[in-house]
Amino acid sequence: MFLNAIMNSLRLLRGEFCFRGVVTTLVVLTFLGPLKAQPRVEVRENKQSFGSVKRGELVELKYEVKNSGNSPLLLLASEVSCSCTQVEFSKEPVAPGKSTTVVVKFNTKTVWGRQDRYVYISCNDPKGEIALRYKGQVSKE
Repeated sequence: MFLNAIMNSLRLLRGEFCFRGVVTTLVVLTFLGPLKAQPRVEVRENKQSFGSVKRGELVELKYEVKNSGNSPLLLLASEVSCSCTQVEFSKEPVAPGKSTTVVVKFNTKTVWGRQDRYVYISCNDPKGEIALRYKGQVSKE
């Protein structure tokens, strides 16, 4: 079937118009479209708990980000909800099948009580961004 589709496409290029060739070409392009090279991001645990800590402690969480696609994954920028959170990650491309680590540092100096926060990282995955969540309890003293 695949060979027939190519042959029909070639007939179109030589000027032999046939409806069957057009339909076959469209079908082949429909099935080959998803096979184009693109990264696919996977996060092992995108939701983590830091448990209970005392106010003023620095919490560090590590997220493993894997590229399960077939082209390099680029982590571009991060967005956080407050200045108490910092994000560190490599700007180097992540090769297909490889992983990198995203480090989230949460400074509890200015917060207390139950914490439930998100970090968003934009990337070149067709989904557009990664959402990382962390939560825990910060005691007042």
